[in-house]
Amino acid sequence: MGSLAGRTALVTGGGRGIGRAIALALAADGADVAVAYRRDEDAAHKTAAAVEAEGVRGHAFRASVDDLEECRALARRVESDLGALDILVHSAGIASRGHSVADTDPAELERVLRVHAFGPHHLSQALLPLMRRAERSDMVFVSSVITDGMPPFSGPYSMGKAAMEALAQTIAKEERRHGMHVNVVAPGVVDTDMGRRLVRATAGIEDIRQADASSPYGHVCTPEEVADVVRFLVSDAASYVTAQRVVIDGGTF
Repeated sequence: MGSLAGRTALVTGGGRGIGRAIALALAADGADVAVAYRRDEDAAHKTAAAVEAEGVRGHAFRASVDDLEECRALARRVESDLGALDILVHSAGIASRGHSVADTDPAELERVLRVHAFGPHHLSQALLPLMRRAERSDMVFVSSVITDGMPPFSGPYSMGKAAMEALAQTIAKEERRHGMHVNVVAPGVVDTDMGRRLVRATAGIEDIRQADASSPYGHVCTPEEVADVVRFLVSDAASYVTAQRVVIDGGTF
């Protein structure tokens, strides 16, 4: 896609799914990449090893993005171990349980909002001083097409992603004077563990490959197709692009 040699990235939720694909894509373009994970240590270290196979530095850091102190500790470790950071991708995410607003457990609402809204705020705030040192820096927020429609039975997830997008737009305006580019990617259904659970729950499809025939271009979106958009947004080709939201759904909506 373009040279990211000399740049350093942190991808939250980088051990699996979309986050893993983004981490590997940035590494393929020459960036050193750290992945942050919450529980799946083995997957995160495998991603870091795959990053290093590209000839760049790979790291794995454990942190729960929904915890303020862990976000701050992660920022300190990034500065200590990496020395610099100029790309931050907010990809960590969890799904809500598909209940109506009337039946949503308040604990679920808080948990989902902490991951999708509070966590990105805390981590961005903690890492901004480090990222401002770079001549150019980038933040990319992985949102969802769900904010276009706000469907029923998706309250916590829709609210969390909407708040994330509001945060991205705010940071884009505040940090442009520091050379930062801030953009949002909004995928539809993607062939990940979460995507497979989604089509199973909403369409009764046990094998996501069954959805290929009815999907744009004959296949469900892949994590690599999302990663390619992120690669573009942090590249020199997007040097005049900020505060944008890129939908990746094959034109479905």
